[in-house]
Amino acid sequence: MNALIKLRIAFVFVSFLALGLSLYAVDPALKPRRDNLSHRMMCTCGCNELLGECSHAGCQSSTTMLRELDTYLAGGKNDKEILAAFTDKYGPTVLAAPEAKGFHLVAWFAPFTLLLAGLVGIIVLIRHTQRKHALTAAQNGTTEATAPLDDSMLERIRRETGGEDSK
Repeated sequence: MNALIKLRIAFVFVSFLALGLSLYAVDPALKPRRDNLSHRMMCTCGCNELLGECSHAGCQSSTTMLRELDTYLAGGKNDKEILAAFTDKYGPTVLAAPEAKGFHLVAWFAPFTLLLAGLVGIIVLIRHTQRKHALTAAQNGTTEATAPLDDSMLERIRRETGGEDSK
């Protein structure tokens, strides 16, 4: 009789374990959406990693957030509703990339704008330097191509190249 009771207790334990695991199992049809959404959000534990990639062993934040995500997916919510719910609960920093609307557009366009401004600035600086150099050469009445070489420069060239004057 004692063995029968142990067997029943083991059966009940295994049944509850299977039931518990099935509650947290992801429906295979929803797995691609879950992966997509979990890579569009950040874990809130402070690791600065994507929710689906949080590498902390036993991270409570990612576990809780993934359970919430699974609940929303099982409830039939669409991606926008899920992201909005997470944004409302955890703030806009939960999103891996800012939304492309309103003030968040600055985050999308600022890097490209600054890069373009830097390139334009470099081009303007180079042209300004070239004009200044050309103006100085014109005021002296010479250009680089026709500037005469003095004897000290010729001697230095001979010394550095090891050559003789061909004149």
